[in-house]
Amino acid sequence: MNIAQVLTEQSALRPDAAAIIDAPGGRARTTTFAEMERTSGRVAGLLKSLGLQPGDTVLVLQPMSPELYMALVALFRLGLVAAFLDPSAGRDHVARSCEIAKPRLFIGSAKAQLLLLLVPELRHIPHKLVIGATLPGSMPWSRVERYAPVDSFHQCDEDTPALLTFTSGSTGRPKAAMRTHGFLLAQHRALDRTIGLPAGVIELATLPVFALANLAAGLTSVIPDADLRSPGKVDPGPILAQIEEFRPTRAVGSPAFFDRIADRCLLENRKIPNIEHIYTGGAPVFPKLLDKLRCVAPNANIVAVYGSTEAEPIAEIALNDITSADRAAMLDGSGLLAGPPVSVVNLKVLSNQWGTPVGPYTAEEFANGCAKSPEPGEIVVSGDHVLHGYLNGEGDEETKFRVDGKVWHRTGDAGCLDADGRLWLLGRCSAIVRDEKGTLYPFAVECAAMHQPAVRRAALVSRDGRRVLAVEAERGVQIDQTELIAALGWAKLDRVIPLTTIPVDKRHNAKVDYPALNKLLKL
Repeated sequence: MNIAQVLTEQSALRPDAAAIIDAPGGRARTTTFAEMERTSGRVAGLLKSLGLQPGDTVLVLQPMSPELYMALVALFRLGLVAAFLDPSAGRDHVARSCEIAKPRLFIGSAKAQLLLLLVPELRHIPHKLVIGATLPGSMPWSRVERYAPVDSFHQCDEDTPALLTFTSGSTGRPKAAMRTHGFLLAQHRALDRTIGLPAGVIELATLPVFALANLAAGLTSVIPDADLRSPGKVDPGPILAQIEEFRPTRAVGSPAFFDRIADRCLLENRKIPNIEHIYTGGAPVFPKLLDKLRCVAPNANIVAVYGSTEAEPIAEIALNDITSADRAAMLDGSGLLAGPPVSVVNLKVLSNQWGTPVGPYTAEEFANGCAKSPEPGEIVVSGDHVLHGYLNGEGDEETKFRVDGKVWHRTGDAGCLDADGRLWLLGRCSAIVRDEKGTLYPFAVECAAMHQPAVRRAALVSRDGRRVLAVEAERGVQIDQTELIAALGWAKLDRVIPLTTIPVDKRHNAKVDYPALNKLLKL
């Protein structure tokens, strides 16, 4: 089944209902499901006139907006492949990604198309469609109105390519993750079964995949009036105004995004009583943030979701299900509680062999190779919504293996399962510290440190056998280093270094940028 059929069914069921509410230029705009369907059909008409054929790749660089999803539905309808990349990763990344994808069309905002001046590989793309201000050499988005809508769907099976994304390529050539129509449908079903997608409700949606799922399920997505490329720097004012005006009952976003919203609400002694469900993930979600959200959204069921690019979701935990004993365990170095695996995923903890190819296994060999609860190891998953491989197989040897022919994905994350079958996260397998003091999981130390009221962010590094914890204090608070070292006595720290700011990744603004941190610490 073509994923576009699911996305367009809602236009027949609720044509006049709001599909997306956004605020271009700070002014509210509502786009109905019928408008989404009509314009996406016209976009498909334009693309067909360019001679694009099923399987051709189209590079898309457009922020969350109705136009983004109109373009996606049009691409899916025609059997084209939408390719996404992160321009913040640098020119070389953009160039290498273009070499891999070989796009025949570039769809993007006027700002995104300024990259044409910097990256020759982009200029080699035959066709360009600009959303927003018109640029020389590019077709304006308004041209789609000249074309009759395409109302047919390219016949697809489960393995027909649909969506292509790239890893950062920080350790070499970027890996290309190809999502098929079958995969996207499975991911939609997985999200529906885990977080629920009730038609007709209004959701503040900040993550592209969730807005896509909302379109298929008939929810209204309110896209925040903010630059979502930097969730940790958004201005909460306009977003809170949208929440007040449109009264969403659900909100989905990254931890950095919700941290900004919560801090502003706490500063202004403001509440958001209309929010009934909050889902946050994409980066580590610490109890401190969940507690903040409880203060500002007192009526909400607050859920932390664990997943990855290749498998979303994997596990989830509601704030109400985190006990005082769980918090004590996190303080004592057990790691971060991610909760039970979702019902649609198979999850095991393999004895840690990260960096070495594993498998293939028989079922018996695999069972014998898995760690026994609660022993830590490498988190591996399988399921219909788990990516089976990368484009051209590049990266499969490192991250995939088979059990009786079934594909499993190696997340690269360390963790363990407790007696209740709940998953605890211990950070990246590659970050484990082994020295004369023993084995230490840096993420477990960071998680414990984050429980301290004065600590806003923490990062552990090890050099020459010395365990050094960098800490960033909450605003207006000073960290007592002696007290912190004592509280984390089990970690056997050698030193605590206070920093004004701990560097984080550009995409999520929540994951520690360890190479940048090491330069800052001169270690």
